[in-house]
Amino acid sequence: MSTPYEQLGDSGVRRLAETFYTVMDERIEAKTIRAMHAECMNEITEKLYEYLCGWLGGPSRYADKYGTVCLTGPHKPYVIGADERDQWLDCMSIALDRIGASDVLKVQLKRPFFTIADAIRNSE
Repeated sequence: MSTPYEQLGDSGVRRLAETFYTVMDERIEAKTIRAMHAECMNEITEKLYEYLCGWLGGPSRYADKYGTVCLTGPHKPYVIGADERDQWLDCMSIALDRIGASDVLKVQLKRPFFTIADAIRNSE
């Protein structure tokens, strides 16, 4: 069985990161998490791409660059509760749809994405 990284390919992972932030920028329902980001999202888009590469089973670009894959530290300054988690998950789900991810891959990633998004919560 291939990894999600192999299924998407490097360019697909990059498109996923880019599309995720495009969706976040477009959706009024994601305004709370959008407000946590700079106006220009180029840097955070690159970080998400790097993180997803390793997390999806590809090269460990994020860890190689930053020395860790722990996401709680970078998110600590923000209040992240269930609503923010769900906004993030909604944006990611839409992004997966927009890049044409297979239904099998979307099902494969649903629980792991929830687990990681929930682990970043620091508020009810």
